[in-house]
Amino acid sequence: MTDEDYMREALSLAKKAFELGEVPVGAVAVWEGKIVGRGMNLRETDKNALRHAEIAAIDEACRNLGGWRLWKCDLYVTLEPCPMCAGAIINSRIKRVIYGASDPKAGSCGSLANLFELPYNHKPEVTSGVLEKECSEILSDFFAKLREKRKKENPSG
Repeated sequence: MTDEDYMREALSLAKKAFELGEVPVGAVAVWEGKIVGRGMNLRETDKNALRHAEIAAIDEACRNLGGWRLWKCDLYVTLEPCPMCAGAIINSRIKRVIYGASDPKAGSCGSLANLFELPYNHKPEVTSGVLEKECSEILSDFFAKLREKRKKENPSG
């Protein structure tokens, strides 16, 4: 499978998150060509700030592989990881991060900051812009729908 194929898997998870009313972010962890972890944003559903797609995918990969060192894993995520997720990526020793859409508000792999350039003991490789258009569109559609909903709920506001 190609980077685009794995990103499509992450996008399918983002679509499920969208249907749940969550910010549509999906992630898959891949160990030697096999998906070993999947995750989608569930912060609203679970009422938990830690329920980011990357954290869920890393957690599942660790459980499936029986260890926390994911040094042969690539992580595909539809949106550039935030500082929390970048920290989890460093600490789990993810080999490579591949993301679709950049995040100018919280992206920590180059957009707002680059935590991977700091002198931590691990520096994952980063590939950005994979299926960027599709990853950006689902986010734009979600936030447009959210603004429309809020406008209907508060027409004077």
